[in-house]
Amino acid sequence: MPAPRASLADIAGVWRSATSARDDDAIVGMSLSLYVEDPGSRVVRASDVRRTLTRLRAEPARGLAVVCDIVDPDGCACIDGFALLCSFWSNELGGEVCTVDELYVGAAHRSRGLGSGLIRLLVQGRVPRFRDAVALELEVTPTNRRAHALYERLGFRSRKNTTLRLRR
Repeated sequence: MPAPRASLADIAGVWRSATSARDDDAIVGMSLSLYVEDPGSRVVRASDVRRTLTRLRAEPARGLAVVCDIVDPDGCACIDGFALLCSFWSNELGGEVCTVDELYVGAAHRSRGLGSGLIRLLVQGRVPRFRDAVALELEVTPTNRRAHALYERLGFRSRKNTTLRLRR
């Protein structure tokens, strides 16, 4: 008989800034898993993710990488979540916008409030780097209905504008 799944109360998850090589290795692995589960328009390689992490550390005004430390009921600790939080200024909104560029929680810890917990920290201004952000924004793959429903429950609304992109 399989062990019962731990409840939310049994899982402690703490979001913090990514600061170490161990954090980077975990983010690279999870980012690659994210793109296997939800492929983008181009293949993302480990070197792409490492370049992003290096740039965010060198230029903190661009944003922040965060990881979620998980401790299960047996006291085992791991990193099983990450997010890339990027910044841009919006003239229309009159301030800095925090873009949740990627948000991922490992399958074993999904549906336990970890991703929504990070969004709530951002909304409440409890992530120091984005304390003064006037808005949060993110993109959702149209077929990822589960993520879309989560973000709508958290207060995100679709915009009338469509994102266009030109790669160079």
